[in-house]
Amino acid sequence: MSTVRLTVGQAVVRFLGQQWSERDGERQRLFAGVLGIFGHGNVAGVGQALLQAELAADEGSTHLPYVLARNEQAMVHTAVAYAKQRDRLQTWACTASVGPGSTNMLTGAALATINRLPVLLLPSSVFATRAAGPLLQELEQPHGGDLTVNDAFRPLSRFYDEVRRPEQLPSILLAAMRVLTDPAETGAVTISLPQDVQAEAFDWPEELFAERVWHVARPPAEPARIAAAAEIIRSARRPLVVAGGGVHYSGAEDALAAFCTATGIPVGETQAGKGSLLHGHPQLMGAIGSTGTTAANALAAEADVVIGVGTRYQDFTTASRTAFAADGVRFVNLNITPFDAVKHSGLTVVGDAREALTALTEALDGWSVDEDHREEQARLWADWDALVEAAHHPSPEVTDALAEGLLTQGTVLGLVNELSDPRDVVLCAAGSMPGDLHKTWRVRDRRAYHVEYGYSCMGYEVPASIGIRWADPTREVFAMVGDGGYLMMPTELVTAVQERTKVIIVLVQNHGFHSIGSLSESLGSQRYGTAYRARDAASGRLDGGVLPVDLAANARSLGCHVIEVHDRPGLEAAIREAREAPADGGPVVIHVETDPLVHAPDSASWWDVPVSEVSELESTREAHEEYTRHKAGQRGHLTPTETPKGHTHD
Repeated sequence: MSTVRLTVGQAVVRFLGQQWSERDGERQRLFAGVLGIFGHGNVAGVGQALLQAELAADEGSTHLPYVLARNEQAMVHTAVAYAKQRDRLQTWACTASVGPGSTNMLTGAALATINRLPVLLLPSSVFATRAAGPLLQELEQPHGGDLTVNDAFRPLSRFYDEVRRPEQLPSILLAAMRVLTDPAETGAVTISLPQDVQAEAFDWPEELFAERVWHVARPPAEPARIAAAAEIIRSARRPLVVAGGGVHYSGAEDALAAFCTATGIPVGETQAGKGSLLHGHPQLMGAIGSTGTTAANALAAEADVVIGVGTRYQDFTTASRTAFAADGVRFVNLNITPFDAVKHSGLTVVGDAREALTALTEALDGWSVDEDHREEQARLWADWDALVEAAHHPSPEVTDALAEGLLTQGTVLGLVNELSDPRDVVLCAAGSMPGDLHKTWRVRDRRAYHVEYGYSCMGYEVPASIGIRWADPTREVFAMVGDGGYLMMPTELVTAVQERTKVIIVLVQNHGFHSIGSLSESLGSQRYGTAYRARDAASGRLDGGVLPVDLAANARSLGCHVIEVHDRPGLEAAIREAREAPADGGPVVIHVETDPLVHAPDSASWWDVPVSEVSELESTREAHEEYTRHKAGQRGHLTPTETPKGHTHD
């Protein structure tokens, strides 16, 4: 057997450059490159290997491009956003040094796994030989000499292993690729690399570095399960589809549109599933749940059969299990992941979303909801759409009450929606804007809506915008971020400047945590600790004046082109200027101030956030009474449901 002598770091880099994914006959490189920050743990291992590969590269080379990031958590966000925009068929690897460099990636690992998105993490570790221990940045635990900080990745990863001997590397790499390319199992994949092992040489079989193509499967659902699902749906009078992220990852948008057009079944969308149907489709009722539309939530309240497609039924989707309120409501769950398919005691249909929807459409041939149900959908949607128009174009009564130079958040979102191209991507993750976007954004292209709401991680927006732009340079990216999220992680703007990556950051300054301020007020906590204010000398509390922080100047200092906006015409001009900026000109930041007390239309829904049962504050006591009323409507959805004859229920 022919061998080649390489270090472990060199072997990892060469192997990753030869991996491909394939679905429906189309293949692409599994790894677009490596994001990293070097320290003593990886500079002489993976770092040296990347340098060697880059210097040896020629035309047609399979070497992995390397991008220097500024924050380890942020580089994982960049990789995850890239993977999401590429329908989980491609991703990046991320390398970090020993100790804090590696543990900085923990938040990114959690985000990836929660959102079912593939990313490869290569944290460095202490010496496997323990020759020089205890090392700088090494965790010492008296009860476990083999315990390192990298063990914290175990509960956050879909796959975790450590290469303590070179001989272990081939089996670990192959197992890692399997998980990354398995649509039912994917998430963060972590391979811990001790720094001495990274630099250790070994004679590897050359076949380890042969080109490998990993097939991304479309497992069909069992025909008996499709038949059982069709029988339940045929018995329904008011069925409803809940479209989740699985619709997008499967590329099932056309199949869902055909299913809904044929049957007349309305669709409510989760955050990950938004855009499953495009704006204007007669069965689209928009967002569902706590940040949903009144149209989708009204239909959810009376639905007798709920058809979940690629959703994990997060609490925002179910309005903390109060959304589906009809007596005897039944669930049919189409999902590629059995773990998600069994939720709410529904009929489980395990398989690819596109294949399952196509089969279900055929099984329901000739069946449709009543015409009056279609008419009700149109009426409910028209009522909601009018509320959205009012939010995007506030009345003079609203605008006249604003302080000079302030806009409403609805105005900002509405103008970006109206003036951006249908293919442009809107991006958000945390604060009040994800909810407002979920309710009011009109999606006109399947890849044009990108909101991370599984982990809702503050700081995601700036690094993620880079990943999205790399995934598809033909689309403009509008990252909507509040001042709170911006301050968490603005540093990747420097990476965008370095790579001449054009992203448009719409920085909404409202001097605090908008969403949590509203939540605090609704829970009787009076917006305590949610505004960015100076400590008042007299009261000793954080209720003094607005902080003298200039975020526009901050962005400008990082190398961005900054446009400061003070009125609606200025915002219109800024959006146009940003879109027309050179594609290789780096990031553009639009700075706009808004009034945090003007809110988007209400969803007529609820979110379960417990309120103090006892309090000296009247506001808290009143909030607890309201909480108790909502809590009474919460359901477990665990009662066994009637099942078609000849079938078992799950």
